[in-house]
Amino acid sequence: MLERIITALVLVAVVLSCMFGTTSSYPMLVLMIVAAGGAGYEWFKLMPHQSVSVSKIKAGCFGVLTAVFSGLALYFNDLALILWSASIITWIISLFWVKSYPAYDGWYNPSLNIIGLVLISAAVTAIFDVWSSSPWWLMYLFLLVWGADSGAYFVGRKFGQRKLAPEVSPNKSIEGLIGGIVTVAIVIVCVQSLYLNLSLTQHILFLILSIITVFSSVLGDLFESMIKRRAGIKDSGRILPGHGGVLDRIDSLLAAAPIFAAGMYVLKLIGVDL
Repeated sequence: MLERIITALVLVAVVLSCMFGTTSSYPMLVLMIVAAGGAGYEWFKLMPHQSVSVSKIKAGCFGVLTAVFSGLALYFNDLALILWSASIITWIISLFWVKSYPAYDGWYNPSLNIIGLVLISAAVTAIFDVWSSSPWWLMYLFLLVWGADSGAYFVGRKFGQRKLAPEVSPNKSIEGLIGGIVTVAIVIVCVQSLYLNLSLTQHILFLILSIITVFSSVLGDLFESMIKRRAGIKDSGRILPGHGGVLDRIDSLLAAAPIFAAGMYVLKLIGVDL
């Protein structure tokens, strides 16, 4: 437990320093590229391979490829928009994969390498874009994801009976999901009432975006759990003592970040000034 707490404190300190410690974009850029590389390395190891030794070597190359590709996407904004769109389409399709598992696992094939490249790059570019708008909006995104996860965990442990996706993640329950939504609803109401000066219609649109973001974070968690279960691996990695790997920490954000960033982009296009 102590190891887990220490790791969490270090992670929080690093992330918050990059978010709020300086007005320069370089620390955040470096953090995103490093995170993309680590996530890419772990993602590749979850893919179907015949040779473990070869896969480790290739995993390193894939991690570098993911970091480079994410760096290019961070530089070219138009590429980021394309990645967000491709990511959102993939997450919609993944709903069928999660619902159909284990009866259908045809998605578990080498094409997941490309999917991983897209999902990871889309997530880090979305996180950076939200941070560029305001570090506080990124904090809001984190609160949505963490609030949903924490609320679901505590309510699920106390009251959880009906399984949400028993074949994918046996510990998740419908009661936990409701608890997570209620927790996040408190965050949304506080932010909207205290910090946003919007019309009723704009409030409703922002509320819808926030709720969709929460549901997508749950889907991201389930999707990574499904891949790990299919690969026969408990944790995506061991780089974070007590927490597993990078993917284990950002699985919810893989889905939530592009959807939230794209939603913010659309809201601005229609005149909702956040």
